[in-house]
Amino acid sequence: MGLLKGPLAFSRYRIGGGLPDRFPDFFQERIRRYAFQRVWRTDDEKASGWTSLENVLDTDFPYASYAQGRYMLFCLRVDRKSVAPSLLRLRIMEAERSKLAETGQKKLYREQREAIREAVRLELLGNSLPVPSFYEVCWSVPDNTLIFCSLSDKVFAELQGLFKESFSLSIFPCVPWDPESPAVKLAPQTGARGGNEDAPTATLPPGVDPLRIGREFLTWLWFKSEERNGMVLISGAGEGEVIFVRRLVLESGDGEYAETVVCQGMHAGLKEGKEALRQGKKITAARLKVAHDKAEWEFTFKADRFHFQSMKLPTIGEDEEDQGDREGQILERIYLIEKAAGLMDQLFQSFLALRLSEKWGAEQARMQRWLSPEAAG
Repeated sequence: MGLLKGPLAFSRYRIGGGLPDRFPDFFQERIRRYAFQRVWRTDDEKASGWTSLENVLDTDFPYASYAQGRYMLFCLRVDRKSVAPSLLRLRIMEAERSKLAETGQKKLYREQREAIREAVRLELLGNSLPVPSFYEVCWSVPDNTLIFCSLSDKVFAELQGLFKESFSLSIFPCVPWDPESPAVKLAPQTGARGGNEDAPTATLPPGVDPLRIGREFLTWLWFKSEERNGMVLISGAGEGEVIFVRRLVLESGDGEYAETVVCQGMHAGLKEGKEALRQGKKITAARLKVAHDKAEWEFTFKADRFHFQSMKLPTIGEDEEDQGDREGQILERIYLIEKAAGLMDQLFQSFLALRLSEKWGAEQARMQRWLSPEAAG
């Protein structure tokens, strides 16, 4: 359970629309109304609903157990039933043979085959047990942002639908070039996502591909990291350290023509990564170690959607046996999660401001020299 302990993977979203009056009462009523229901209809393939974060069997949320500071913390539970395709085909063949023997027909009509298939499928579903999955949700109410502990598009679609139905609010992917993103709107402020008065807030102009800009950012960040032995100036936050460690994923082409290269290892793998860059491939994911203000994170950063995977948080000295300040421990973990994401947002804003300025040509020239085989050798 990543919000509570251990490494975590998460994606970020912003919430569109204003909150209703008397929001605490509204939230309490809605989360209970759309809590996970344990009653299954036999023909259901899927059921979903909200549960408590710390006790997934709790769907009553006593004493507003989801409220922690300025956050609403809860879980999305999705139970799914499935039927193995090979088993379904076998049972359909058996049912069709029985139908032919019963009716004396030489051939079944299409409507008969479809009816048999559906009856067999429903029977198998009724006899199968659902498999539950749990995905943590952290809703920052003042910021209208949401951290969701899943990177799956399919699971996000489930979250999006249930969130809209439950709270009458829409959620959208949160990327640092979106004008509505907190990384842009809150850049002049201080804090986990903040910067200072000079923090850049550039957004993508027409003609800049949002599906490629993250890959350019990772390439630039690798260059900046090696330029000063890992030290990087983070706008609004001062000096930090960014190290590319162990793993790079590079890709060229799109769709069925995409070609992927995975480079592993502390040194040899990164040399292979530079060679792949020289061949025109772009970085889609990298394992990073980021340090700032005596804290250190390690995570895999996915460039296309600004997702974070297998993030290890700084040690905060929590004792698993000591539950005296459980809320404080949870809030500290959330702060560290937001701080890491905020640092990456600030680095991106610095990159984007440079990328859209007249200085980008000179920066590209330095990057080409860094990437040249002579420099690599």
